[in-house]
Amino acid sequence: MPRASNPTTIDPALDAAALLRRIGFFGLFVILPVLAQVARRATVILAPIAVVLLIIASAIDRRQRPVRPAVSRLLTAPAFLAGMLVVLWSVLSLTWTPFLGPAVERLANLAATIGLALLGYFALPDRMRSANLYLLPLGVVAGSIVAIVLGLFGAHLAPPGIDDDGALDRGLILLILLVWPALAWLRSRRRDREALGLALLVALALTVQPDATQIAALAVGALAFAVTSYRPKLGVMLTATVSAALLAVAPLLPFLARPIGAALLGPLSPAVLSLKSWQKVVTNDPVRLITGHGFETALRGRLVGLLPVNAPTTALFEFWYELGIVGALAAAFALYASIRRGGRDIPALIPGAMGCFAAAFTVACLGVGLTAIWWLSIIAIAIVVFVAVERGQFRTSRPKVAKLHRLRES
Repeated sequence: MPRASNPTTIDPALDAAALLRRIGFFGLFVILPVLAQVARRATVILAPIAVVLLIIASAIDRRQRPVRPAVSRLLTAPAFLAGMLVVLWSVLSLTWTPFLGPAVERLANLAATIGLALLGYFALPDRMRSANLYLLPLGVVAGSIVAIVLGLFGAHLAPPGIDDDGALDRGLILLILLVWPALAWLRSRRRDREALGLALLVALALTVQPDATQIAALAVGALAFAVTSYRPKLGVMLTATVSAALLAVAPLLPFLARPIGAALLGPLSPAVLSLKSWQKVVTNDPVRLITGHGFETALRGRLVGLLPVNAPTTALFEFWYELGIVGALAAAFALYASIRRGGRDIPALIPGAMGCFAAAFTVACLGVGLTAIWWLSIIAIAIVVFVAVERGQFRTSRPKVAKLHRLRES
């Protein structure tokens, strides 16, 4: 007796959306970590393309979370409101900055980066497929291998025609931030050995061409990860408090750190002389600690003599120099609230989140300026990636595996 036909409904639009989303995640998770090792502008070029693909996919299949409730929660989040205060104060500082044209251009780039991160956040599906998220550790492994090869045999191995000046440093910083969501995802899938191997591979990539800032960032991130894994509440509290406190009291740091640095490194070492320049900036014009000198003055001021050439190029210095107490304290509160909020999410992801926060803050404190677009793009990518990993936690174990465990226990 012939069976009744049961044709499967095929929707080409849904298939196209799934394909676009897979391509977008492949570009964000795999191609970007690899290409960032050899191309300086890979981050600012590929990330928007990947986000656009995710937006198109979400517009087709509408598998993202409802936008209106997400916007409402975002607009009432203390961290987001404090961050918007920093942006608004930056806009207001345009009235007294001596570099209006460059400041407007840089502020527009900052707004575009924030918009990119928000669009990527809203475009993510409500439930992430494991097949897409496993691309993340694969991309970190591939990027680490490329970095090791370039570190051992020279950057001349990069493809011809690609501007690779300084690309490896930026690519390694991208790996330092992406390794934490990759570790969090693997550990949430109970793949601890793979997570350990991934961490060791990234560490090896950093030691092949050692840089003090990068090694310190990975070490601090690993410390935060270890403390939070052992005592989650303590790890979250320490990461949030130390980061926010350092930013809030940054003008006092050169007065405290300079004697220690002079004793350890000598009074004429570059680091100590940089702290001396910071001291002079604070003492010569203390009133400017209230309003700041205006957006973009830290970078441009060195070129025209407003700042010593050896003045620090860190976020701690530039926040206070450009935005004063209002911008710095608002940023400190936003940082504190963000870290505490990250510590209230899925427990399996909290150590990775703290490691990423600590590593990113260390990089910002040791040599990355306030508004370098490639750096802001990397932070935006890390945020989107962590949200994607969080949305892949809707199922903690596979049904067949769970059933097998129950049979073994019985």
